[in-house]
Amino acid sequence: MRPFEYSSPTTTDQVPTLLGKNWGEVEILAGGSDLLSLMKDEITTPKRLVNIKQVAGLHAISNEAGALQLGTLVTLDRIGSASEIQKQHPMLADAAGGAASPQIRNVATIGGNLCQRPRCWYFRTGYGLLAQKDGKSMVLAGDNRYHAILGNDGPALFVSPSTVAPVLIAYNAKVRITGPRGNREIPVEKFFVIPKTDQEREHDLKPDEFITHVIVPPAPGTRAAHYEIRQKEAFDWPYATAAVVLTMNASTVQTARVVMGHVAPIPWVSIEAAQVLQGKAITQATADQAAEAAVSKAKSLGHNEQKIHLARVAVKRAILAAAGAPPTGGKA
Repeated sequence: MRPFEYSSPTTTDQVPTLLGKNWGEVEILAGGSDLLSLMKDEITTPKRLVNIKQVAGLHAISNEAGALQLGTLVTLDRIGSASEIQKQHPMLADAAGGAASPQIRNVATIGGNLCQRPRCWYFRTGYGLLAQKDGKSMVLAGDNRYHAILGNDGPALFVSPSTVAPVLIAYNAKVRITGPRGNREIPVEKFFVIPKTDQEREHDLKPDEFITHVIVPPAPGTRAAHYEIRQKEAFDWPYATAAVVLTMNASTVQTARVVMGHVAPIPWVSIEAAQVLQGKAITQATADQAAEAAVSKAKSLGHNEQKIHLARVAVKRAILAAAGAPPTGGKA
């Protein structure tokens, strides 16, 4: 690990003054479960590390005008075990409480989970965010079994690694961002962007900004479920996830939000699946149709065709779980 400066501010106003103007110059230390690995492998070599653990107010869980407000330093373990979140936003508690491993959940933060870098093995071994060599994609020419099946028409072929982001998007959550130009709030859906160059990041952050809070609006009367497909029950990165929020009128769907994770460079909102569900009762047949619509634009890169099927299964089972319908057995 290379030498670096270390700063430990105590107020939100101090943080932007310590950040850099260009990506890579300065990194923020929250939980550190991802950043420290990147530094040890010299994937990132910051000149300064800004520890925000002592910043007042960033560890709090509170309510603001009826909305759940999570400080960026709230750990996944606290989110998974907090009774008010289990009651008001059970899908968020379920996703956070099942992420990674108990050891990681105990230190990983909600802000860090949203800002973590891709798990693409080309990126993690030093070939850059877009993994290109001599102007050609190493992903397309190599092992791409875990890479994107949606949003993969451009140079970015990694998948967004956040476990909780699809859930937050399904709940219409926002992030509050602070920088030298003041505060701003944007939907979590808009926070993620697909980069076109190695110099860009996967998030709508400037190098001198950071997330202070995640705000989740109330979701009364909704039905929600999250489904995750892993190779192992123990700590593992998912092949595909799906988060579904339904507003029902008796047995009929009034509105639906269907968001997939680990299938694209950003959490993928499926407008097609939501349109299939709207105005219908949830049955095995409707869930099948919505799941097919969710992957109707999916494209294999050569070695990841199985992810299309797995994403379809995740969407179908999340829809059935949200509606309270029994899951299917066998191959779904």
